[in-house]
Parts: sequence; C-alpha cells; structure tokens
Amino acid sequence: MKKAVLALVFISAIVAYFVFDLGQYLSLENFKASQTEIVAAKDANPFLYIAGFFVLYVAVTGLSIPGAAIMSLVAGALFGVVVGTIIVSFASTMGATLAFLSARYVLRDWVQDKFGDRLRPINDGVEKDGAFYLFTLRLIPVFPFFVINLLMGLTRIKTRTFFWVSQLGMLPATIVFVNAGTQISRIDSTAGLLSPALIASFVALAFFPWAAKGIVALVKRSRG
Repeated sequence: MKKAVLALVFISAIVAYFVFDLGQYLSLENFKASQTEIVAAKDANPFLYIAGFFVLYVAVTGLSIPGAAIMSLVAGALFGVVVGTIIVSFASTMGATLAFLSARYVLRDWVQDKFGDRLRPINDGVEKDGAFYLFTLRLIPVFPFFVINLLMGLTRIKTRTFFWVSQLGMLPATIVFVNAGTQISRIDSTAGLLSPALIASFVALAFFPWAAKGIVALVKRSRG
C-alpha cells in the first residue's frame, strides 16, 4: 500500500505538471520577463528566497520533471556563481537521491524478481566499481539526469555512495550552468551552453579514474 501511494504521488505530480502546463513557470522566457521584480523581491528577502529556491529545486529534481537546467541558470542570475553553485550542488544531489530512493523503494524488488538473472552482471559490476560507473555517467552531460537517478535506484549501490559521487560528478556541469546564468540576458536556450570541446573535456575527466585504476593495477601486478 505504501509503495502504491508513493507511486500515485509521483504520477499525480507529473500529470499535473503537463496538464496545467507548469513548465511555463520554469522557462527561461518567464524568468526574463519577470527578472527585475524577482531580483528586487530576492534582495528584500534573500534568505527566504534561498530557502524557497532550494526546496523548489529539490522538488523538481526529486520528481524527475524538466526544469533543472533552467533553474541552474536562474540560480546564477539571482545568487551569483559561488552561492548559486552551493545551492544547486546540494539541491540537485538531494533531489537526485530522493528520485533514486523512490525508484529503489517502488520498483527495485519487482525489477530484480523479473530480471534478476539479466541484471546480475550489472549488479556485480556496480558492487565492484559502482562509484566509478556513477562518476563517469554524472560527468558526461549527454546522459539524462533523471534516467541515471532511476536506473541507479534499481541497482545495489549504497545510498551514501550515490550521494557523494553524484555531488562530485555533477559539480563541473553545475558550475558551467550557474556561471552562464550570471549572463542570462544573453542566453536564449540551454542548447549551446555545452560545446563539443567542453563535453570532450568532461568525457576525458570522467575516464581519468578508470585510467588511474588501470595504472595502479598494472603497478601492483608488476610488483607481484
């Protein structure tokens, strides 16, 4: 019953998002149109706005609905690079962990029962190199944020490992988006923020731990 209620809450939230077109409030155009008033209100109540923005970001990412990229830009425009990065980094990780735990609580047992044999190699790999897998996925922005959260919830990776690796792995892209948000008036969409060169840099950074691990293994074998 608890699983059914939780699933119903998530489904209802997602349906409401599309039925009532709530995405219009999380759009770049909407923020730009009201930017002056929003900034003035934020300056009048900075701590209230920080808390409200944090909670909203956690809700958006926890429910796996679109809007995180736009909100990262808005964080830069409202709070600057340092404060904005701190807010987005922790809020995105908390939201991702909520989505991860929801997938684990609602779906994991059923998936493991139905596809346990097929998932065994994945589970074994995650138990052995889970942090490396997750770090790689987090650093490469081409993998959808919410898909990683949900899929990892179906594996046996520990929650604390998911949390700290996600926070570390998402940090470079977070800094890029929040920094871009400080010049939000010049941005029309999020499409051009991640250039091929920047993505290539993220890919190289993502595979660095694997290379380092391989080198350590070679050194150990040579000494043995």
